Amino acid sequence: MPRSHRKHLAAASTACLGALAYTVSKVDLASEGELGMPGFPAPVEAYAAVTDVETAQLANAALGLLMAVVALLLVRLPRTRLVLWPALVVSWAGIAMVGAGVLGFGARAAGLAPSLGARPPHMPTALAALLVGAVWATAWTIATVFATRSSRGRRTTSVDL
Repeated sequence: MPRSHRKHLAAASTACLGALAYTVSKVDLASEGELGMPGFPAPVEAYAAVTDVETAQLANAALGLLMAVVALLLVRLPRTRLVLWPALVVSWAGIAMVGAGVLGFGARAAGLAPSLGARPPHMPTALAALLVGAVWATAWTIATVFATRSSRGRRTTSVDL
């Protein structure tokens, strides 16, 4: 297996694990009837906007599973454009969302964004969640860049044939 393929596989696998960690955290929060992220409880006023906390968190968990599947698709994208382009678009959108979440929760943890909520009451858990999010976003970016480049290479090769 070429070194670049091993890197791509490692990045996509890490991105998948990040999405699964997110999924598990959302299922755990759903079972406890809590909004927010691990280490980052939602402000009390957020509960007024959500009628069913458990369903909302389980919907987030389902989104996490979708992101895990998309990350695995990046290992070897099908040649059909019907799957290729949506997987790449969903990946880039997911990277933007996860990255924005890491930045926002990081600003909240540092006390730079009080409008996002109070500083986390349990900083070690919050920092662990931020680390997982940062690794996830980075790995997903690497896997998506590899997949984008390989899809372009396949197009060029197939056109040349």
